[in-house]
Amino acid sequence: MEEAQRRALRRARARLVAALRVAPLWEPLERRGLFTRPMVEEIQSAGSRGDQARQLVIDLETRGKRAFPLFLSILRDTGQGDLADMLMQECGHLPAPPQLGDLRPVELDLRGEKHNKSLAVDKRNRDLVYELKSDPCGRCLILNNVNFSRDSDLSARDGSDVDCEKLEKRFKALSFDVLTRRDLPAQKMVSELQELARQDHSALDCCVVVILSHGCQTSHIQFPGGVYGTDGKAIPIEKIVNYFNGSHCPSLRGKPKLFFIQACGGEQRDRGFVVDGDSPSDEAPGGSLESDATPFKTPAGNVDQPDAVASLPTPSDILVSYSTFPGFVSWRDASSGSWYVETLDSVLEQYARSEDLLNMLLRVANAVSAKGRYKQIPGCFNFLRKKLFFRCK
Repeated sequence: MEEAQRRALRRARARLVAALRVAPLWEPLERRGLFTRPMVEEIQSAGSRGDQARQLVIDLETRGKRAFPLFLSILRDTGQGDLADMLMQECGHLPAPPQLGDLRPVELDLRGEKHNKSLAVDKRNRDLVYELKSDPCGRCLILNNVNFSRDSDLSARDGSDVDCEKLEKRFKALSFDVLTRRDLPAQKMVSELQELARQDHSALDCCVVVILSHGCQTSHIQFPGGVYGTDGKAIPIEKIVNYFNGSHCPSLRGKPKLFFIQACGGEQRDRGFVVDGDSPSDEAPGGSLESDATPFKTPAGNVDQPDAVASLPTPSDILVSYSTFPGFVSWRDASSGSWYVETLDSVLEQYARSEDLLNMLLRVANAVSAKGRYKQIPGCFNFLRKKLFFRCK
């Protein structure tokens, strides 16, 4: 969707919420391919007519280049032409919306000139790339836990401030508004995450959460692992992710939500296995090497309970990048920071201008897996629908 069309929807949102009759829209929205049936049902579950109208207008921004003219056409077909005219005025003399006959699939002429084929390929590729055009492109919250209470039996995470400083600079360079919070107990971590999820992200294109802390195994359904507050209470990763799902954070629907977790996934130490001479190798770095591991603990207390399973929607547009494989420790050097963050920062610096996020995370995994006497392999749970290329200043 063009930026002028996004602005028109935002300026007219209050009037649309007040006047839009949503009931006649569901069938044509689905029939004409603007929303799928599950998407329509999720919007309908938003609550009252006004809540549904608000959610529909927000979600329209995520539905591609045809969404705005298609919506105008559907408004006219359902007797709401006055609202279509109002949106056209807000947008500033847009071309007339296409009629249904204009929306039939067009077969490519395989006998056409070569440059026409290239254009078709480029268009297909653009459809599979998230648009990060806003400035800033999104918000980034970094939760950095270094010092833990005596009762927690958790050691200080020396070197974590090095990680934090690197990622603050890196995500600012990638056009994010960065907010850092240090040494928070579990409930305050939850409060910061919920506050971020409650904010209006309508004018933004992405959201990033970074957590630097001790970690552990927890019971889970979707995303494994947990992270500790400074009071020694664990928060399941899946609970953190679900604060930003379509139900709790509607203004991020259809937009990439990225989580980077520097914490252990458990207590196991990976000694690796013998490989041939062509495989990468690296000597263990100097300095004091520590892990962020703590034993498995069943979550206790309200702060640790996973959300009700029945209320969890499909986790689309989400990527959770873990510093290590579930169940294994994650190594951190007291002077240079963690292997994972050091490598992630370096890869982003070198390749963010030319490669998508998943390709860069493969580079991170390959580089970290080659380090040290003990081994570590980062990985991710990827539910992104498209490629993501960062914006570099």
